[in-house]
Amino acid sequence: MIASKQMGWKKKMKEFFFNHVSPTPKGVFYLLTHTLLTLLLPLSFLLLASISGAQYYLQTLDLYHSPQPFSFLFTFAININPCVLYVLVSIVSIATLIQGLTGKITLLSESSSSSSTTVLKPGLYTAWLLLCTFQVCVGLGIEGSIGAGVYDYISDDSSFGVERSLISRVIFMLGLHETTQVWSRMVVRPVVNDTVFGIERKERWIEKVAVAASLGTLWWLRLRDEVETLVVMTEVKKEQLMDVGMSDFVGWWLYYLTVTIGMVRIVKGLMWMFMISLCRRRATRISSTVESSDNDDKV
Repeated sequence: MIASKQMGWKKKMKEFFFNHVSPTPKGVFYLLTHTLLTLLLPLSFLLLASISGAQYYLQTLDLYHSPQPFSFLFTFAININPCVLYVLVSIVSIATLIQGLTGKITLLSESSSSSSTTVLKPGLYTAWLLLCTFQVCVGLGIEGSIGAGVYDYISDDSSFGVERSLISRVIFMLGLHETTQVWSRMVVRPVVNDTVFGIERKERWIEKVAVAASLGTLWWLRLRDEVETLVVMTEVKKEQLMDVGMSDFVGWWLYYLTVTIGMVRIVKGLMWMFMISLCRRRATRISSTVESSDNDDKV
């Protein structure tokens, strides 16, 4: 009996790993593509923070008042591209907050998961548009920033003398992870599924692990220090009596919006733990009541 159970358990484990972790070329390509495209969102935060720091140093050096006209590449990297990214990241962040408060967003999921016989797929087309726009903005933003020498104006200390607490960093990381997961489910997965497999597939645990590991690595290497520029910049400019632009305000708002998403996730996790403990207590009370009644009947 024990040997048959062990054989059945081994068979289930083999089937599980064969179905979910099979290293086929198409599966590996899907995993790499899905992970890289999902990282476009945290890379957008990193790019916006770097450009915000570069704008600050340009203002302190009075380069904006130089009589020489700036090139299109420089203007695109500093002004045009961040505006588009701010709008796109804000849309994804607001959608994540709405999902965290209400529990579900069906704007893209229901439309993209329709049958393959449907000719029009507005949800899938919207996901394609968002993903392509993100990729172009992040790619051109990085290329334009490097080509224009934006990173030459950024010092090694990106916190500008103001550091956030460890709790705020952890909460922001949780909010960024939640936002990245929503970005992956709503936009990246429908597009990659339609391109690689042509059908809608369920999300696998290995995809979540790959995205979480990649985000954690990016956070540890660069993002944890440089992303605070978005919220620190307004404080530094106010202290130095400098003009606070709309991009600085949007960056500050976007940072705290992500923190709010992390706080919502923490509250929901605590409520879930409280409900689990409450259900266990009720089950224990019911079982003790049943046992006492059975003992009374026996007596």
